[in-house]
Amino acid sequence: MAALSSAKRVVVKIGSALLVDRQTGALQADWLSSLAEDVSALKAGGTDVVLVSSGSIALGRGILGLPVAALPLEKSQAAAAVGQIRLARAYEEALSPRGITTAQVLVTLEDSANRRRYLNSRATLETLLGLGVVPIVNENDTVATDEIRYGDNDRLAAQVAVTVGADVLVLLSDVDGFYSGNPGSDPTARRFDIIETITPQIEAMAGDAGSGLSKGGMKTKIMAAKTATASGCAMAITEGSARNPLFALQNGANATWFTAQLDPHAARKRWIASMKPQGVLTVDAGAAGALHSGKSLLPAGVADVSGTFDRGDPVQIRDIDGQELGMGLIRYTSCETQKIKGQRSQAIESLLGYPGRAVLIHRDDMAL
Repeated sequence: MAALSSAKRVVVKIGSALLVDRQTGALQADWLSSLAEDVSALKAGGTDVVLVSSGSIALGRGILGLPVAALPLEKSQAAAAVGQIRLARAYEEALSPRGITTAQVLVTLEDSANRRRYLNSRATLETLLGLGVVPIVNENDTVATDEIRYGDNDRLAAQVAVTVGADVLVLLSDVDGFYSGNPGSDPTARRFDIIETITPQIEAMAGDAGSGLSKGGMKTKIMAAKTATASGCAMAITEGSARNPLFALQNGANATWFTAQLDPHAARKRWIASMKPQGVLTVDAGAAGALHSGKSLLPAGVADVSGTFDRGDPVQIRDIDGQELGMGLIRYTSCETQKIKGQRSQAIESLLGYPGRAVLIHRDDMAL
């Protein structure tokens, strides 16, 4: 299966129960230290790592002396505000001695549903990873309300994996894989080692949203697997409470692996190509040749702009003869593009009155 050591980019989801003692609200520092060892080993092997971590509300609850029972929204957000600081500090203290810089990235569902915010998040995460940083991603519980929440970090982790083009997503769970039934109550339940296709039968095994097993459990993990595998990312569910859980997974610990049908790059290109264009860019012969050689589209290569579009919208790219070359997600509005077309990137700030990105469409956001 997809070995962690050979992955180019790995996203790991960590639940509150692994990080925080439910009764005392104390950080599980020894466990976190062991995870940091695993992350350090992956980084040393050339693998980018993103951690999607719960725990801010659980940590804040303990600090504020709030009950373990369900909290009203305002108290949950207050606990998150306190806990986010402690959570970020805990990761920094665990990873910094190993020479790893961390960054806190807080998101809501709107940040992936809105294409402009999605591109901003993607650009930030790509820059952090390019600088060797390990981003610690969490839902922004301080401001998120029900209508803009993921609601669980399984699906958030899958969306982060899609955003950064990860090839492996690991869900550290309280069970060692996906079972045909609830192993706690069904002695005949069996674990699947590999799931190549998520069939209706597999989804039915995860249970209904209200069942004890699936609420915040297997139902959301199957939803995460569908998102991840459709975008070219393999996913593993494995038991995470043991020390060095990633090392254990790499060395054959019990797990269920969901296979990806495409690599992340090809899946992203297919997604972009399927979009409905909001405008058209006509490029000159030099730009057309540069695109076919794998270059990004610069303002200087654009001869004409048509349509009305916002930043992040899909636009069609055509050559000077009107032949379609492909589709891309543009980094400027149609009004901005009109102002900078045909101009060198160095002139963008003087033309727009503010600094901007050097490219109109990055090669990673383009399908030819």
